[in-house]
Amino acid sequence: MTPAELGRQAELSVADYLFADGFSLLGRNVRLGRLELDVVARKGPLVVVVEVRTRRAGAMVRAFESVTWRKRARLARAVDRLWRDRLARTAGVERVRVDAAAVAFVDGGRTEIEYAEGIVP
Repeated sequence: MTPAELGRQAELSVADYLFADGFSLLGRNVRLGRLELDVVARKGPLVVVVEVRTRRAGAMVRAFESVTWRKRARLARAVDRLWRDRLARTAGVERVRVDAAAVAFVDGGRTEIEYAEGIVP
């Protein structure tokens, strides 16, 4: 599987994970100018923006460790823009939270997802 295919599969897995938790998917790979958000979903008044990370076996850095302070700063800018351009005018939306998901594809095709809420204050 190429890195792009791996990333797409990881994003689909996270979208399924959120759907199973009662969220509705608002978008994947949401573009905001030069910025991009992996997964955007909503449950009631809450919108979550999820940074999806995955790594191949033997990678030097674990998936969550790859969400550096620079990446979190870019996410904060993108979420601010998403709020101003789209969500502030959406009925019933009260807040946005930025989460991260680390996806691993293990033997037998099983998918493991570690999920962290609120990675950007």
